[in-house]
Amino acid sequence: MNEQDLLRQKLAELKSEHRDLDDVIARLGDQPASDQLQLQRLKKRKLALKDLIARVESRLLPDIIA
Repeated sequence: MNEQDLLRQKLAELKSEHRDLDDVIARLGDQPASDQLQLQRLKKRKLALKDLIARVESRLLPDIIA
């Protein structure tokens, strides 16, 4: 596997984890007695994943010189 293939695989894993976290956060948010600290940590992890996804995507796309 070359670097591009590894990055694509990593990107797919990160996007999957991001979607899973989104589902978990939605379910916890619907519960009236949900653990707010856990919810906050999950949201923070989701934001970190979003940033990581953006970095991996930027490495996959070539720089365009305007």
